[in-house]
Amino acid sequence: MSDSNEPGFPPVVLAFGAADPSCGSGVHADVLTLASMGCHPLAVITMLTVQDTLSVEGILAVEAEWIADQARCLLEDMPVDAFKVGALGNVECIAAVAEILADYPDVPLILDPSLAPGRGDELASDEAVAAIGELLLPQTTILVVNGIELQRLAEGEDDDEPTPAACAARLVEAGCEYVLVTGTNEPAKDIANTLYGKGGAVRTDRWARLPGGFHGAGGTLAAAIAAMLANGLDVPEAVREAQDYTWHALKKAYRPGMGQFLPDRLFWAREEGESRGDASLPQRADVRGSH
Repeated sequence: MSDSNEPGFPPVVLAFGAADPSCGSGVHADVLTLASMGCHPLAVITMLTVQDTLSVEGILAVEAEWIADQARCLLEDMPVDAFKVGALGNVECIAAVAEILADYPDVPLILDPSLAPGRGDELASDEAVAAIGELLLPQTTILVVNGIELQRLAEGEDDDEPTPAACAARLVEAGCEYVLVTGTNEPAKDIANTLYGKGGAVRTDRWARLPGGFHGAGGTLAAAIAAMLANGLDVPEAVREAQDYTWHALKKAYRPGMGQFLPDRLFWAREEGESRGDASLPQRADVRGSH
């Protein structure tokens, strides 16, 4: 952990993830988010992609040895206050990252597996999903998933349609400390995000749904949580503050290309102006100990 008593020394967060040339998602977007929230970002590339704001056209996984070398080089040089893990590509990459993280059990890990991004791009095979469950979940502080990703990670052989609470409980039992389930893919007026822990639901936050589709929203939320934990907040508060940041980044999102909107991760640094859409201010409801 970095020395918080040293003046001018920001928390350091190491992000593993894909290189997105559009900077809408992946480690490039993580760097923007982490820096925006007062952290010094470190970035380890796990895969190269050919993509824009419309879709992913190609993926090339980085060799596991290169991933390990990138991370070890950084970790031998600088103390790290939090890890953020995004898309990892294949089983070998997952195993390499899991082995590295095992050497830092006291550093919080935020896992955003990117199994079912909002655009529907397929970024992980069934074998990779199984490896994530076996190797990364037991080391995870907070897993950030949408409903589709939740069911894919928690799927059992005899399941019909388990509830989100049941799926989250299964993942917590597998070793994950907390599971944040986002409601972005649910057909509701508002988006309800629920944080689950060992005792069930810890809190639920409801947000006005913003119009349009977004590229990198889930990754922004996960990186923001990592930043808040690195800045010393406890888990429930870190999750709340990260959602607030993400909602406002999406409210000020812009569309530079022909595809989805990109979150404005530096919205606070720009002059006040008309925000896109007519969405009202976010409404939060803190629900503790209930589903």
